[in-house]
Amino acid sequence: MRLLISFAALLLSVVLLQLSSGAIAPLDVLSGIQAGFSNSQIGLLGSSHFLGFFVGCWWTPRLIAGIGYSRAFSVLAACGAIAAIAHPMLIDPIAWALMRIMTGLCIAGCFTVIEAWLQAKLTNDLRGRVMGSYRVVDIASSAVAQLMIGFLEPASYVSYNLLAILCCASIFPLALTKTAAPEVPTTPKLHPIRAAITSPLGVAGVMVSGMSSASFRMVGPIYGQEIGLSHKEIGYFLATVLVGGALVQFPVGYFADKFDRRWVLIWISLLSIAACALLSLYGASTRTMIFALAFAFGATTYPIYSLSAAHANDFAEPSARLELNASLLFCYAIGAILSPPIAASVIDTYGPSALFVFIAMAHVFLVVFGIYRMWARPTSSVRVGYSYMPRTSYYISRLMKRRPMDED
Repeated sequence: MRLLISFAALLLSVVLLQLSSGAIAPLDVLSGIQAGFSNSQIGLLGSSHFLGFFVGCWWTPRLIAGIGYSRAFSVLAACGAIAAIAHPMLIDPIAWALMRIMTGLCIAGCFTVIEAWLQAKLTNDLRGRVMGSYRVVDIASSAVAQLMIGFLEPASYVSYNLLAILCCASIFPLALTKTAAPEVPTTPKLHPIRAAITSPLGVAGVMVSGMSSASFRMVGPIYGQEIGLSHKEIGYFLATVLVGGALVQFPVGYFADKFDRRWVLIWISLLSIAACALLSLYGASTRTMIFALAFAFGATTYPIYSLSAAHANDFAEPSARLELNASLLFCYAIGAILSPPIAASVIDTYGPSALFVFIAMAHVFLVVFGIYRMWARPTSSVRVGYSYMPRTSYYISRLMKRRPMDED
């Protein structure tokens, strides 16, 4: 019973973290627009977030080794809270970029603490229920965070203070749990070149996923603002994409486990290109059309990471999968760091619809490369089961317990 209460406390920390960190990205975009930042400067904020995200993933296991789980979590959450509070105090794009590095460090580091704790404490009889709850909580709280934009006033002390309070509150559930902290986790080594040799298509897929999801998350509010959406409608727009991505995971997983994953990846990318084309051409026509196409965009874009990771894991030895997934997350972060300024620049040059042209071009590359890889190498005879993979920390792959399908 005490163990279940401990898991519930961790999940509550996840909710509070997601509400804080999920809302700060669109709030920064709207606040930056109000403060007179250029689109390129706003794109820099998105890159800074993912730079901090990668540093948090890499550094946190070492921090845990030095000061323990609860103290590490408190330090990282404090970074996020300080960054949120500091926004209205110094309205400058470079200063905000540094604050967003702190926010990315906070979210990646705190999730690393939570997932390393779960990975060490979960037993097989609880794993399915806890991880199912974890994924539902992760998606639902992320969607609610987008909806908060409807009542958070841009460039307001109150808005940023509220997000800082939520970030601080996430410390309480984990710090007050009486369950003994697990042993310090091992830090996986990064071998991106080895990952690219193991699965070139898997690495290409996660990089395209990073480019498309980061471009949309960090620059999407600019698109919404320029096509005339209100702040509340921008929140609905962002949340609809997340819901679309969540609801499609089961059918995509079914096809990914039944057919050649490269074909599934290619078809999903083709559908994403179609959704991007329709958003580019007709996204500003009616509110109904905007939200319908946003749902389609999420449904065809968000599964790319999990599909690519599953395909890459098919070619890896079980003992190498943690390091492989760490390297995949690194490649995802590279795509996510590079893409927001580019996406913001194309909006500056060609207008809001160019955001989805940029994302579509990334998926065109993935389709062409996927077809080439099908010609270059046959699929693996050993296949791991597909599962939705949140891009939160290196340890999520162990929590998912990827196993060959014939062992299920």
